[in-house]
Amino acid sequence: SVRSFVVDTDAGSDDAVALLLAIREPLIELRAITTVAGNVPVDLAVRNALITLDVCGAPDVPVFAGAAAPRARPLETAQFVHGDDGMGGAPLPEPSRPATDGDAVDELLRIAQHEPGRHELVTLGPLTNIAAALDTNPHVLEAFGHVWLMAGAPDGVGNVNALGEYNVWADPEAASIVLGAAGHKTLIGWNISRLHAVIDADEQQRLRACGPLGEFAIDINGDVDAYALATGLAGMDFPDPVAMAVAIDHSIILESTHEWLVVGLDEPTRGCTFPDRRHGADPANIRVVWKVDEAAFKQRLFDACRA
Repeated sequence: SVRSFVVDTDAGSDDAVALLLAIREPLIELRAITTVAGNVPVDLAVRNALITLDVCGAPDVPVFAGAAAPRARPLETAQFVHGDDGMGGAPLPEPSRPATDGDAVDELLRIAQHEPGRHELVTLGPLTNIAAALDTNPHVLEAFGHVWLMAGAPDGVGNVNALGEYNVWADPEAASIVLGAAGHKTLIGWNISRLHAVIDADEQQRLRACGPLGEFAIDINGDVDAYALATGLAGMDFPDPVAMAVAIDHSIILESTHEWLVVGLDEPTRGCTFPDRRHGADPANIRVVWKVDEAAFKQRLFDACRA
């Protein structure tokens, strides 16, 4: 049966590939995309989401502009990873339309109120919009059948500082609120991308050979590839696509545990997401994925990009 996703994204280049996976999956419908500042400022996130929908053949999905900055901190983008435009400077068409009228947070609240239980929520960026929705309605996550979060580095290996993964590091106050909120949640952290979703040079050539969508996926991630190689990975890593693949097909999860995750708010632990496993610690607040089927993820990626 067809499932429906609401996707909250900061629409950098790997987010675009995650959106591609959802658009190209026949059993997934995209109800709405809400955008947030993170990888790029929010106006660029809107632009990149619209372009991706056009390129992937889904021009009717509504796209809403959301928070322009984190709750309590200045915006520090990841343009040094994704390029100034968030899409690696690849030659791309201008979007065919503007953003949908209305605010992303208001739309999340409206969907939760009027369409409870009909959609799942997938978050691919800082959690600013989600925390803002929780400010108004503390039960908003319970209105979604499941919440899938590309967030955190629960194994303690960060990508912005020693311990922090970018989406949590960018707005740790928001992440803390979201992790503590009621609702069924699964966290797919940067550890999964680092260990199971690196696309090396040979795989990039295979992906490019799949056709225009494969070319799009590779071209927009050229800056990510250069950054990944410079930081010791074998090629571009795909945190948002592997999180989306998990949301689409839970069977690729090979290991997971239920944990009480704690978010670091101060230096030098800003953005860390540590399991608190002390006896007598609070009950679990989230399921954490520790291992996925890498071959199944990559096969899904190739299949989605094939003409």
